[in-house]
Amino acid sequence: MIQIEAKANDCLFQVHVTPKSKRPSIGGLHDGALRVSVAEPADKGKANKAVTQAIASLLKVAKSRVEVLRGETSRRKTIRVRDVTIEELKPIADLAL
Repeated sequence: MIQIEAKANDCLFQVHVTPKSKRPSIGGLHDGALRVSVAEPADKGKANKAVTQAIASLLKVAKSRVEVLRGETSRRKTIRVRDVTIEELKPIADLAL
């Protein structure tokens, strides 16, 4: 199960990113992190941008509210979603099952 941490009005969780994937998707677990596959390469932040856009789309929030907090050059990243409750992240928790 994915661990979601609430801090003030924000929530943090871990993702494991697979760049240059033939089939972009969100779902499943990889070592306790949500698995996210994106078509974009890990070059000049393109994969990070695709990850934040995919998560924002899934949660139906503005892209500006989702950011890579830690791990910009790593496959494992900490994602912060601003102004959201843990209950609103239920779609993320459900995908990690």
